[in-house]
Amino acid sequence: MPVIEQDALDVMNECIKNELASLLIEKNYNAIDGCLENIIINLHQSIPDRKRISYGITYVVKTFVKDLYKWLEESEFDTLDIADMIYENMKTFRTKCIGLGIISHIGVKDVEAALPYFYHASTHEMWEVREFAQMYIRKITKVYPKRIQEFLYSLALSEDPNQRRYASEALRPVTENKWINDKPEFSLKVLRVLFEESDEYPRTSVGNNLSDLSKKQPELIFDIVKELVSTGNENSWWIAHRACRNLVVKEPIRVMDLLNLDRYKYKTKQYNRSDYI
Repeated sequence: MPVIEQDALDVMNECIKNELASLLIEKNYNAIDGCLENIIINLHQSIPDRKRISYGITYVVKTFVKDLYKWLEESEFDTLDIADMIYENMKTFRTKCIGLGIISHIGVKDVEAALPYFYHASTHEMWEVREFAQMYIRKITKVYPKRIQEFLYSLALSEDPNQRRYASEALRPVTENKWINDKPEFSLKVLRVLFEESDEYPRTSVGNNLSDLSKKQPELIFDIVKELVSTGNENSWWIAHRACRNLVVKEPIRVMDLLNLDRYKYKTKQYNRSDYI
């Protein structure tokens, strides 16, 4: 059963062909923003209550973007021009990310056309735009892995903590990035640049990334934790600690030995060495 009701999808496509098409020609930014926002709201409201938490705005925007991109490609509009206009001129993160989403589809065919937008989005003042951007770039990564790895490596070297975090988040082995579980060195080449990260915002992402990898590559992450602890760097130790939040469930003593702890605590969960002796 579709998550979004077909009636709502039909209304969306009618709005695209009729109302939105005219507004794009007129370049009436306020009206375009309102039209896009209304479509998002209607699609979201059509999701059954029991599924709305799991399938929220992110799912709605991605669904809308897919259909809007297809329509633009079949229309007389220049798809990149329209995507640029939406990204640059809309007011909310939801409507801006429609433009960025269209650019991500363009990037699957032309990576160089898309990368300047992702560079800009990686430092955007709206944190939601940054989050959408790291999600959107994953489909491009599968098509141009070497180029995106180079791009993210350069961001990992940036002086801006938002860009450093972006580099890590874009490589988390989730959803479209699950293939990284089988090729972890692809992401580790970038993550290693951040193994002594001093800013908590990107540092947290690095720890989370390693923790995600530990689900499929536990021994690899145990080795990395040992490496991080051996540096004597407090930021590296912090990353190692966070990287163990999944490993500690199955091997608490091994984790505590590596971290030189008698108690491992993460949020509300706590593991005491004395409980296992």
